[in-house]
Amino acid sequence: MMLMKLENVTISTNEKISLISNFSTMLSAGIPILEVVTSLLDGAKDNQRKILETLQEDISQGLHVSASFVKFPKVFDVVTIQIISASEEAGMLEVTLKDLRNDIKKQAEFTDKIRSALVYPLFIIIIFVSVLTLMLTFVIPRISVVFAKLKIVLPLPTKILIFLSDVILRYKFFSLLGIVLFVLTVILFYKKKKHLIISVLSSLPVVSDLIKQIDLAKFSRSLYLLLNAGIPIATALELTQNVVTKNDLKRIIIQCKDMVVGGKKLSEGFAQSKGMIPSIIIKITEAGERSGSLDKSMQDISEYLDYQVSTKLKTVTSLIEPIMLVFVGLLIGGMMLAIIAPIYGLIGQITPR
Repeated sequence: MMLMKLENVTISTNEKISLISNFSTMLSAGIPILEVVTSLLDGAKDNQRKILETLQEDISQGLHVSASFVKFPKVFDVVTIQIISASEEAGMLEVTLKDLRNDIKKQAEFTDKIRSALVYPLFIIIIFVSVLTLMLTFVIPRISVVFAKLKIVLPLPTKILIFLSDVILRYKFFSLLGIVLFVLTVILFYKKKKHLIISVLSSLPVVSDLIKQIDLAKFSRSLYLLLNAGIPIATALELTQNVVTKNDLKRIIIQCKDMVVGGKKLSEGFAQSKGMIPSIIIKITEAGERSGSLDKSMQDISEYLDYQVSTKLKTVTSLIEPIMLVFVGLLIGGMMLAIIAPIYGLIGQITPR
């Protein structure tokens, strides 16, 4: 039962950065690991405390940090566990934890950029829903009373708006319940079919290229950390296939792993997928293999792709903003036209010719 509880433990990104950063700093100062955990427990709260208590108990029993962290899959992913495990074997845990801290910071900044790009479209959608709600609950009911008294022949869009408004006001409880159920269904569907939704989104022209660059950035960053920790390249490629979203990129990574196992170079595997892997990545990988610093090459690639993604996000955002404005403007304009058209028609009938 306790294991199940540990499996569900989560902490925020800031808490994770703080935990790993403090851990690394104190280990680098030469403090024994058990004393580090005991010291960190003093100010720890909630789920962070659970992690440290479990870690303290496991270390007291002679277990490694990685064996303790593996009990928290929602906090530490497989790649992180493998990196920590390899660094413990090599006796360089404090150095690896510092690299992990920097990586988590970069990932957090990366995620913040993506979220920032989505803020504007979300804001526009909220504005549209607010305007629609205002129209259906306040404006349409009053206009519909006037139309009913004047016995005007209404166009179809106006009839639809009046019908929706009437349903919402007459069945307030059921309407609210329907909206709540719809939102919950969307959330549940997203959780259950997340890969399907991502697959559909990733097939869109502009979004597809952006997701590919994000995947390549995550892949190269993870591969750098794994190689830097001393993990063999075949094992590192096996692990990194799970950090990407696009299935075709997963297949390329698996293909590269098979080629590396067969005695070929990673750059040769990349070269066979030139359409999916940019030429600059192939060239940097080749240079890293020649100089024996493939891990450093992967770090350079991840930094290059981070910049590319940031630029691409700005481009996509600049495209989305006017499209969203036009789309919402047409919808709101259509609603206003559905209200004004009957009034204009009535004025035309009573105006003397």
